[in-house]
Amino acid sequence: MQQLINTALGGLTLGMVYAAFALALVLIWRSTRVVNFAQAPMAMVTTFIALVVIDAGYSYWLGFAAALVAGLVLGAFIERVVVRPVEGKAEINAVILTLGLFIVLHALAAVVFGNEYRSFPAPFGIRGFEVGDRTIALTGFGVFTIGAVLVVMALLVALFRYTDVGLRMRAAAFNAEVARLLGVRVGRMMTLGWALASVVGSLAGLLIAGGSLVHPGYMDSVVVFGFVAAVLGGLDSPVGAVVGGLVLGLSLSFVSGYVGSQLVALAALLILMVVLTLRPGGLFSSAHARRV
Repeated sequence: MQQLINTALGGLTLGMVYAAFALALVLIWRSTRVVNFAQAPMAMVTTFIALVVIDAGYSYWLGFAAALVAGLVLGAFIERVVVRPVEGKAEINAVILTLGLFIVLHALAAVVFGNEYRSFPAPFGIRGFEVGDRTIALTGFGVFTIGAVLVVMALLVALFRYTDVGLRMRAAAFNAEVARLLGVRVGRMMTLGWALASVVGSLAGLLIAGGSLVHPGYMDSVVVFGFVAAVLGGLDSPVGAVVGGLVLGLSLSFVSGYVGSQLVALAALLILMVVLTLRPGGLFSSAHARRV
């Protein structure tokens, strides 16, 4: 029974980590209609900036804030300098650019921050809570991760459903020309979308790094499962990203705990195939596929 509870709690925390990364992908997809493969190395860079601040003797929370601000600036910079020149061209161009950024940011981080593994602190305990004479697989930092992801999800839902800015961002993403005719400053909305998505990605990087080791490739193992979580829930839905992350995290935790850790990647692929076969747009997609 204890193994069942610990496996479920471990899957819950793992799922929230995947959900955090999936939320960043959903945000940039809803605001720009671009799948950003560079999200992971962008988050890695801002996490290292936080580590530099912390190693300089400042508090964890100052490093936390520095990472989020750096994410905001980095996202806006990449949109204006790298992505903006290909706007209006074939959609695949922006996607290929993000793949190039993935490689470039990895290389730059290795040069600037080094390739060695470095310990990243956590603001809360990473030892499991004790219930009676037993220790369960839920930590103080895990509770913080769950709370942070739920808050971000609520903020994104409120942004896109209840604010004029969210409506303008969606209009600019769906049809830039029509949005311009309606008075929407499309360029600013694109920059804002990239900047906010980068902030959410930076938060995901901090949550993944807390109490663990970081190096330029530490996000690589998460990026695939984060994409799977976002696709499972539907790239248009913040709630779907969280549900997709939870479904994936719990499923992979049980597969790892009861079947074998070597089958985790295969299980993720099977889940993705089943969901895309039954609901091609994802579990929470509002757009339905139509066979012609």
